[in-house]
Amino acid sequence: MTDAYGLLTDKEKETLRLILHGHDAKSMARELDLSVHTVNERLRNARRKLEVTSSKEAARLLLEEEGDSPQLPPNFMGHKQLGEAGASGAAAQAVPPKARTGRALITGGILLMSLLLAVLALNPSLPFVQSEQSDTRSFEVATADAEMEAAAREWLALVDAGEWRASYDATGAAFRELNTSQVWEEISQDVRVPLGAVNSREAISFQQVPTPPAGHLIVTFRTSFAGQPDTMETVTLAREDGELRVVGYLIG
Repeated sequence: MTDAYGLLTDKEKETLRLILHGHDAKSMARELDLSVHTVNERLRNARRKLEVTSSKEAARLLLEEEGDSPQLPPNFMGHKQLGEAGASGAAAQAVPPKARTGRALITGGILLMSLLLAVLALNPSLPFVQSEQSDTRSFEVATADAEMEAAAREWLALVDAGEWRASYDATGAAFRELNTSQVWEEISQDVRVPLGAVNSREAISFQQVPTPPAGHLIVTFRTSFAGQPDTMETVTLAREDGELRVVGYLIG
């Protein structure tokens, strides 16, 4: 891989890192202020140079090559996460809940900036690679996607109902290690409640990221709230004791 890695341009690597960060082609285009066509061209060139057939595989190879390199996005899931040794514990706790803006969501072990919750450690999910939602999916992939969607929807139903304690109890250990139920409720009241009732929610992508120890799964929904139509929700899941648990939530 090292020789092939050297063939990648900085822009192609930049684009692949955004895949690792949970972006799809549209969100990458917004992030880089480019057209979707240009983003897809970069990914196509990267796949050709790495001799793979999918951007997912190209992103996985980049991850293997760069590992914990500082070149990876600062919010990359699964390595140096919020609250871990290496990031000052005092710094992680420096901003009290009331001082937060409500634009970042706390997810256990993954930092996701969003319209919702302050400082929960994503980053949808999952290599961060989006699986195609089409009839060409294999039975195994379709079954896995269905399990991810069902787990995410079950948890979101608690959030929609304002069941803050129940939704907190349904999160994974990584989430609860960084957040108390009180912080979760305060942020949810500030950010989620004003959005109002859910008019519709459609799952649009499923991602898998090979983060240690067992990887993360991300489901992205296109949601229409009464107070904010055309919103993206990203739910990050991790498997604990055989069950999928929510460890991250992003609204934006």
